[in-house]
Amino acid sequence: MQRMLDVSEDVRAEIGDEEAERLLAGDNAPGSYDCTSCRTPGDAEQERTSTVLFVGEETAVLAFAHATCIPSQVVRVAEEHLQGAVRSITGEEPAAVQRPVAPPQRIPVTGDQAVLGVTSGLVLVDNELHPALVVEPTVPIGRPGTTGGGDVFLPLLMEHGFLPVTDMSQRPGPLPGWSVLLAMGQLHAILQPGTGGGSPVAWWQAHQPLQVTDGWRAAANKTRTVLVFAAPVGVIGTQPREDLLRDALEKATADGRLVAAAMPLAGT
Repeated sequence: MQRMLDVSEDVRAEIGDEEAERLLAGDNAPGSYDCTSCRTPGDAEQERTSTVLFVGEETAVLAFAHATCIPSQVVRVAEEHLQGAVRSITGEEPAAVQRPVAPPQRIPVTGDQAVLGVTSGLVLVDNELHPALVVEPTVPIGRPGTTGGGDVFLPLLMEHGFLPVTDMSQRPGPLPGWSVLLAMGQLHAILQPGTGGGSPVAWWQAHQPLQVTDGWRAAANKTRTVLVFAAPVGVIGTQPREDLLRDALEKATADGRLVAAAMPLAGT
């Protein structure tokens, strides 16, 4: 029976026309499935269903999701995390797509040795609580391919569309092509556009999926948007409470050392 599958051009390019046509014809595609995003049952014979391809350096794994949850897309993850990430998202071992996949491309934003710390919290903006992520590197960030020159973390982000925060009471503007990947209530990655308009790639990826609070997840599912703030090393620090995190963000804003963007939520 014909399946109501959405196969994006990016997914088709990775799996090939022949495999894509087999999926659309009902071969190698389930009728019923557990959505890779919201984990509730879906039926590809009755409702629009997205094909989601998780891609590592050498292998790729195909999963399925309600089209109303996330669009058909390619999600690039580190090879060593691929199987574990897919197990955590799908709750099962899906069949791997048996074909080599080119190594992921990414736009250089941070230095090779930097680790990005990510903190989640709820931030009051325009009298409404918004889910937020605060990104801060562990070391000063130099421009890729150069030595010296000081910390250019914020200039690099602004080159990619982040904007300086001048008032914490105002909602940051959207950043096209970027998104926050949440699955099974856990934070997996911040995705950025691929080079040349290709598939999104992970700008930041959790070594292990990060837990978020029920309140954060509920707010994210309500607004379908996450506010992502970023500051240079040592500006925000580790704050044990959301009120202290807000105070640190306010201070960073006053010092002109905070940028932000609003990103759509992928998953639930």
